[in-house]
Amino acid sequence: MTLPKRGEKGFTLIELLIVVAILGVLAAVVIPNVGRFIGRGEEEAGKTELSNVQSAVIAMMTDNQVSVLPHPVIVATNDMAAFPDATSACTVAGEKVNDPSGTAYAAGDKDGFILYGHDITSDGAETPVVNYVATATTKGTYTVDANGTVAQVTTGYE
Repeated sequence: MTLPKRGEKGFTLIELLIVVAILGVLAAVVIPNVGRFIGRGEEEAGKTELSNVQSAVIAMMTDNQVSVLPHPVIVATNDMAAFPDATSACTVAGEKVNDPSGTAYAAGDKDGFILYGHDITSDGAETPVVNYVATATTKGTYTVDANGTVAQVTTGYE
């Protein structure tokens, strides 16, 4: 290790001030842009979730050959295990009478047309066999009309 020569003891005050000024300018440019990107990502996540829920409702209605939901959702919810219709009773005329293969639902089958834990087969078991969405709850809250059109009430990022 060599010892510093006389007059070579470190940085001058001007050098340090220049470095601090450069860091200040960089921070002034970068920080507002990062905040803007974070807000945009949350907005896009809300739009994506709405699109996923709408696609899941369409897929569920198509799989079950349902053109009109017997019980539309007018109170917004994020519980996909009860959305859009957990109340349509099996074997009740006009509701959940037959599975897609035409077999009549029986006692023990789960009621309702739901997006998470949906019992699509009339096998006499309460085993959830189809998940149209990935999780039982969503970040946002949703309503759906009788035709299956989903509306997002809150995104969950407010």
